[in-house]
Amino acid sequence: MDNTISLEIIEVVEQAAIASARWMGKGDKNTADEVAVEAMRERMNKIHMRGGTNLVAYGQNGSMAVLAISEKGGLFAAPDFYMNKLAAPAAAAGHVDIRKTPTENLRILSDCLDRAVEELVIVIMDRERHVDLIAEVRAAGARVRLISDGDVSAAISCAFEGTNIHALMGIGAAPEGVISAAALRCLGGHFQGQLIYDPAIAKTGLIGESKESNIARLQSMNINDPDKIYNANELASGANVLFAACGITTGTLMEGVRYFAGGARTESLIISSQSKTVRFVDTIHINEHTQRLSLN
Repeated sequence: MDNTISLEIIEVVEQAAIASARWMGKGDKNTADEVAVEAMRERMNKIHMRGGTNLVAYGQNGSMAVLAISEKGGLFAAPDFYMNKLAAPAAAAGHVDIRKTPTENLRILSDCLDRAVEELVIVIMDRERHVDLIAEVRAAGARVRLISDGDVSAAISCAFEGTNIHALMGIGAAPEGVISAAALRCLGGHFQGQLIYDPAIAKTGLIGESKESNIARLQSMNINDPDKIYNANELASGANVLFAACGITTGTLMEGVRYFAGGARTESLIISSQSKTVRFVDTIHINEHTQRLSLN
């Protein structure tokens, strides 16, 4: 993957963010997701890539349009299930462990980051399945930041000092877990994920009719150990991994899409394991026949 592809991948997430942002605040999450994914597909179809490239893409309403890319087999082909996730900064990589209790991991984070547990901020999705997790984190003394959707931004934010996010815990979508793992692998951060195939744990009807049928589906995908705990290097195992994101609405890492009479302005993030770089890209998109440009 050369620099030309890196630039084109930025354009993929930019177009997705611009398409999705037009639906911001209209109360139609599904359409916001659909137009983002369609914009991604349309732009990706124009990229001349060498055969065998593996892509994972997702348009997240109200947060970011995100994409991870690697060579064939370089990204885990996650089913549309859920995943229990633990993301943490590089200083805690290999020390925290998803097998430990949240209380134990908070103590480890405290030691690794040289911060009191009371100073830690843990991001958790606001879901019924996390009631006990939220209660335990708060009882241990840490602060909880609840989010309604999209945990990729929270996972990546763990890797950057100054975001005031120190860990992501809890269950979210599995494909987004792979994307988070790709970014955190490039950044040296900690990520672990474990597939959730039991509807009783996920507490949603979107995961399949039964635990048994879901296990059978995993086996048909050659996933024979449904309880395996994956780390970032296993979920994003490719020799070259590229992560790209573009803000749809303003968040911790990036500004959202800003429209003006002559076009739109976006802010994107691209992380490369090959060049070992993190780039923030500020782009002005000019409409055809525009007569006005704005930097606001």
